[in-house]
Amino acid sequence: MKNKKDKISFKRAYAANMRAMKLMYSLYPQMVSSSISLAVWNSLTPYIGIYLSALIVEELSGGMDTDRLIKLVLVTLAVSAAISLVTVFLNRWKNTQRSGEWIKFEHIISQKMLNTDYANLADTKTSEMLSTIRQNNNGGGWGLNMVLYNAEAMLSSLFTIAGGLSLTVSLFLTRVPDGAGSLSLLDNPFVVIGVIALMLAITLVAPMITNKAEGYIARHSGDHNLGNRLFGYFGFLGYNTDISEDVRIYRQDIISEGYNRDKKSTFSSDGVFAHLARGPMGLLAAAGAAVSVIFTGIVYMFVCLKSMAGAFGLGSVTQYIASVTKLSGGISSLVVELGRMFNNTPFLELIYEFLDIPDNMYKGSLTVEKRRDRSYQVEFKNVSFKYPGSNTYALKNVSMKFEIGKRLAVVGMNGSGKTTFIMLLCRLYDPTEGEILLNGIDIRKYNYREYMDIFSVVFQDFKLLPQKLGENVAGRVSYDRELATDCLEKAGFGDRLEKLKDGIDTYLYKDSSKDGVNISGGEAQKIAIARALYKDAPFIILDEPTAALDPIAEAEIYSKFDEIVGDKTAIYISHRLSSCKFCDEILVFDQGSVIQQGTHSELVSNTTGKYHELWNA
Repeated sequence: MKNKKDKISFKRAYAANMRAMKLMYSLYPQMVSSSISLAVWNSLTPYIGIYLSALIVEELSGGMDTDRLIKLVLVTLAVSAAISLVTVFLNRWKNTQRSGEWIKFEHIISQKMLNTDYANLADTKTSEMLSTIRQNNNGGGWGLNMVLYNAEAMLSSLFTIAGGLSLTVSLFLTRVPDGAGSLSLLDNPFVVIGVIALMLAITLVAPMITNKAEGYIARHSGDHNLGNRLFGYFGFLGYNTDISEDVRIYRQDIISEGYNRDKKSTFSSDGVFAHLARGPMGLLAAAGAAVSVIFTGIVYMFVCLKSMAGAFGLGSVTQYIASVTKLSGGISSLVVELGRMFNNTPFLELIYEFLDIPDNMYKGSLTVEKRRDRSYQVEFKNVSFKYPGSNTYALKNVSMKFEIGKRLAVVGMNGSGKTTFIMLLCRLYDPTEGEILLNGIDIRKYNYREYMDIFSVVFQDFKLLPQKLGENVAGRVSYDRELATDCLEKAGFGDRLEKLKDGIDTYLYKDSSKDGVNISGGEAQKIAIARALYKDAPFIILDEPTAALDPIAEAEIYSKFDEIVGDKTAIYISHRLSSCKFCDEILVFDQGSVIQQGTHSELVSNTTGKYHELWNA
């Protein structure tokens, strides 16, 4: 993002805001259309009421033609009713389309997160950028959230100005009758121009003061990022049952109180924003209110003096005071919204910097053959890998083949390269050197999504959603209920499933339903295994598949090992070497290299090997 202190040209601000409008319209056209339509409608309809009211007042103060007065009242009522009906319709349309607005804007950001290279997600710069974007939105509404409101207000201001001018021009063109004495000066062109200039100057002062105040907020937006992050955590500390024991035993609520008392904190009563509110921002707000009072006084004085001089009647007084006030409000609003458009530009540019992060991973177009015999062969050929920004190899010269339908165990100390090996296999990263082949073809040449579909993975730090059990297993709302139940039973969750009142329709956790059930770590791991089975991919990868299970549950999983895996090619990452007995082959990693490969009996009999050392540790 460009420095917020850089001078922003109108062209730059316009380009940033138009890109945002086009982006939102491409995704949510009715949300944009309904908001714009209502803004235009609300800006024009008040003038209809002003004009009709002025005619009624004029008739009351003039000839009192009863028939004409009744007609004017009936027309006014009919027009008001029609305006109300259209307004209700437009409001409902807008409210329907704008419901979940924050989620819609967040969806734009999350789609980038879901589709960008995994390497970008792991980049610290990307995570910091994303955090700042969200804090800017939460702290001051800056970013995409501001654009639609800004566009609504500017359009409304422009139409308000147009309507105001149509009813106000005659105020300055209507001449004072002869014999008005000193009030005839009101017809003097210099007086008229002077009054217009004074009104315009005062009209512009108030929004300029507002822009000055909002400029303070924009420039200090970064000051509350930490505060908002802390609030996002500490504000819900008491609701998080996963950590409630630690919070109470170690009195971690004291940390929250400490931040609240810190003068640098966003939420401190003596913090930076409190000082801004009492100081510059408070003074600017007071000045803006004073200017508005002065403007109102000048309008009333000029209109009333012309009426006293006989230039127009009481009905016109009503019309001119209302229309000039609306016109002034429209001009003020336009200037304020232009200021917001400029202030919001750097925040939009940060979002575009995030959305424009390039994806460097090559994604081919070859179709992955759908084989009923699951005959897929994967080969690593001299594969080496360095994580982005690192000069150290996490994996070095790894060469091996996966035999179809076999069980492969991957073991080694922490940091030995096991997880990196799996990430490359699943193509979360591409090798720095060498290549990975699927049925003899470089995996980069395949369609990325289709290649990912041949893997089912249970990561050690897997997550389940606070949704229905069956939806968690299937990963979708519509699914094969019998298959989901079968997979849960194979994964050892059958007994608990029978005890659930709503079966696979039971909500996990209480985030989405008060009837949701909390599950243990072991039960969650069984559900994660069932999810991998439901996908029915040719390769199943299990990262510490029994880490959260008790010894009995672990023995149950191993006893049904072949039934669970079936004819799939299975890869296990485990610290529990007892699981290796069930595998056809074992890879031993150390410092990024495969240092041993063989069966359990072969490796454990090698008394000088790493596997023997780990087995007897």
